[in-house]
Amino acid sequence: MKKEVLGVMFDDLTREEAAQAGAALLGEDKFHYAVTPNPEFILAAEKDGEFRRVLNEADLVLADGIGVVYSARIQGTPLKGRVTGIGFAGDMLSVLNSQGGRLYLLGAKPGVAEEAGRRIVEKFPNITLCGTQDGYFKDEEAVLLKVAAARPDLLFVCLGAPKQEKWMARWGRHTGARLAIGLGGALDVFAGKVERAPESWQKLGLEWAYRLTKEPQRAGRMAKLPLVLVKAAGKRLKTKP
Repeated sequence: MKKEVLGVMFDDLTREEAAQAGAALLGEDKFHYAVTPNPEFILAAEKDGEFRRVLNEADLVLADGIGVVYSARIQGTPLKGRVTGIGFAGDMLSVLNSQGGRLYLLGAKPGVAEEAGRRIVEKFPNITLCGTQDGYFKDEEAVLLKVAAARPDLLFVCLGAPKQEKWMARWGRHTGARLAIGLGGALDVFAGKVERAPESWQKLGLEWAYRLTKEPQRAGRMAKLPLVLVKAAGKRLKTKP
């Protein structure tokens, strides 16, 4: 079931349900893509119609960020909970490992995807890392040919929003992958370059606060996030009879 939150149609799923849906997509012999919008995505999509369309046409739209969950609740369309991109990615790696499938990593700084891949295969030994490519490229078609030649089943696209979502929507069906996921900075986490918040912070929905303590330069970006809560409240007031 889809629920609209400030113009973006989210799948109303628990993490377990999202994992089951993702596994089903990986089992089909055709291309699918999943997106993991956070509040910043919602604000960007409000101004970028193409980005909003690409998000809403995805096979899975998962609420990555407690701000999305709060906004949904405020506007009167509550979601079951959030499904973080990194959590969903881990679940898909488990599925791929059980299938003995092929993984391609696209994005991040030079060398990061390779280290992420090394660590992933160490943890999931039945996965074949069929290729990597950093995110610092200009020729999109050349990268597409490189990915397609590797014949991945699962493709992580970590180019930052909205570039990664638009890349998947434009080129994804030509890669041969069954499922592509837009994952922002996930490769830095998989590579051990960025530390995830402790589980206690994650359960409280405070990963953003933990990250801010580690990266205070993100304060400017974080300051914009309450805007989605204000917009959700405004929408709720407008729709009240």
